[in-house]
Amino acid sequence: MTNLRTPLYDTHVALGGRIIEFGGWDMPVQYSNGVLAEHAAVRQRVGMFDVSHMGRIRLTGEDAASALDHVVTSNMGTLRAGRARYGLICNEAGGILDDVVVMRLADDEFLMVCNAASWDRITAWLGQHCEGVTIGHERDETSMMAVQGPGAVDALQALTDLTLAELGRFGCRTATVAGASALISRTGYTGEDGFEVIVPSADAERVWRTLVEERGVAPCGLAARDVLRLEAGLMLYGQDMDDTVTPLEAGLNRFVNLDKDFGGVERLREQAANGIERRITGLTVEGRSAPRHGYTVRTGDGGESVITSGAYSPSLDYSVALAYLPTDLSEPGNDVDVDIRGRTVRATTVSLPFLQADRG
Repeated sequence: MTNLRTPLYDTHVALGGRIIEFGGWDMPVQYSNGVLAEHAAVRQRVGMFDVSHMGRIRLTGEDAASALDHVVTSNMGTLRAGRARYGLICNEAGGILDDVVVMRLADDEFLMVCNAASWDRITAWLGQHCEGVTIGHERDETSMMAVQGPGAVDALQALTDLTLAELGRFGCRTATVAGASALISRTGYTGEDGFEVIVPSADAERVWRTLVEERGVAPCGLAARDVLRLEAGLMLYGQDMDDTVTPLEAGLNRFVNLDKDFGGVERLREQAANGIERRITGLTVEGRSAPRHGYTVRTGDGGESVITSGAYSPSLDYSVALAYLPTDLSEPGNDVDVDIRGRTVRATTVSLPFLQADRG
């Protein structure tokens, strides 16, 4: 089957992007400057990612808010127009079907951003559980790019009619960017300040090139994004969490309102009352030998788990990883062993995030 391509595919190739398959899409994993340079650009200046592969689903109707409140774990009914909110969609057993960001554009209009690999499943789930709501799909006719880093405001402000300093974290507004109509949200997946910008696909290349060529924004690929989000303690759906994991096990309690009804809430109420047996846990390993996804973790009592994500952290100069550990071992300061290519390496449990970036 042929992989899907975003409207910016040819632009990535022209700019020297190395293309790999990612969740059924041809996406740039890095550019010619390399992953470390792209990571540094985002942490120190400003970089940009093509995230057009992510699903964009518009929900409209007078019952849209109440319908979403019965689907998403966080409060949708209290979300004000011009604001966005992170939440999770669970199955009836409390397992995570996806993590999403929902923007309220008007009293009766919402835009949900879901993960690329979950798009079909979330589309079907919304169709089953949002009766009376009009559901539209905007992934193909729009493009989405993430401008991230301490220089994001300066880079983007010269190209938009929106006063970005007045847009708070998780705020969203319609505006123009480089002459294109746009929806701008102050959101991202790096731990840095920044914006995600949705524009018509026909305008995507011009907006991207204007940011790169006129505003000095560094194009960045999937590899740098993965390290950045891991440093910030942000999980990747399908790797760090899936439908066998509940939000409480994933440490996402603050995004779950147990006082309302939604899919899986009874299971989560039970866990909240009785406790959980495992929890996502941060691990650190001295040096550059990084625990990678799938590596075995061994605990002192003979138990085993696996690394869900791991990488060397350029910001911290040591390696960091995530794994699900028994709850009594998940507190900071415990030691476990990780098998790194046949070599046993000691890892220490720590609080998340690994790195607290300055978000402006």
